[in-house]
Amino acid sequence: MPKGYWVSVYRTISDPEKLAAYNKLAGPAVRVGGGRPLARGGRVVAHDAGIAERTVLIEFDSFEQALAAHESEAYQEALVALSDGVERDFRIIEGID
Repeated sequence: MPKGYWVSVYRTISDPEKLAAYNKLAGPAVRVGGGRPLARGGRVVAHDAGIAERTVLIEFDSFEQALAAHESEAYQEALVALSDGVERDFRIIEGID
């Protein structure tokens, strides 16, 4: 069964306090949902139309598990805390089996 991944690329961070509140809630929500962080922040080299900003990659055992974690009450609470504090491109993708 193919794994599922959250890929989040931050274009701008306008409110670091909202991001910190989100991180405090999102980390536990991701872990409870079965997610494993593979990359968070760190060095980024962008090519083409990419933006060299914060990038996060989370792995789940399946695409369905990744979807369920995003829809969970705990993660939705984290999103409320984040609100308009960042502009990001967030995707849930299916890996290759």
